[in-house]
Amino acid sequence: MLSDFGIILLFILAAFAFIGIVLFVARLLRPHRPNVEKNSTYESGEEPTGNANVQFNIRFYVVALVFVLFDVELVFLFPWATVFGQEQLIRETGGLWGWFALTEVFLFVAVLALGLAYVWAKGYLDWVKPKPKIPTLDTNVPPALYQQVNERYKR
Repeated sequence: MLSDFGIILLFILAAFAFIGIVLFVARLLRPHRPNVEKNSTYESGEEPTGNANVQFNIRFYVVALVFVLFDVELVFLFPWATVFGQEQLIRETGGLWGWFALTEVFLFVAVLALGLAYVWAKGYLDWVKPKPKIPTLDTNVPPALYQQVNERYKR
């Protein structure tokens, strides 16, 4: 007889075995015809050029930080709305609890809005757009063929 932990261990081992079998069968079935274009790096529609150790624009981090701040704000507002918006709790305190909760959330949002206004006034949200750089491809496929494919799928 297996304990509960033994059953969990069997499920984990079965999951790993299933993953291994699926990957092995996929390797047997898939075609393997590598070429230069298939082996080239392709990331988000951009062909890489030059050294990979390129310094990112600091604006990416600022925008990500502002996003995280406002995402955390939502994480705090949802429990506030469910806990402090209970009608029974507001009735028991004579409406005082509702006014307190409303004032508290307005202060919370005001502090966050003040932070957003500060970031905006300092110009941290301004984005300097780089000039677009049209990539060139060294390929044996003629450009007219690409144009034909684009025209066909435009309709």
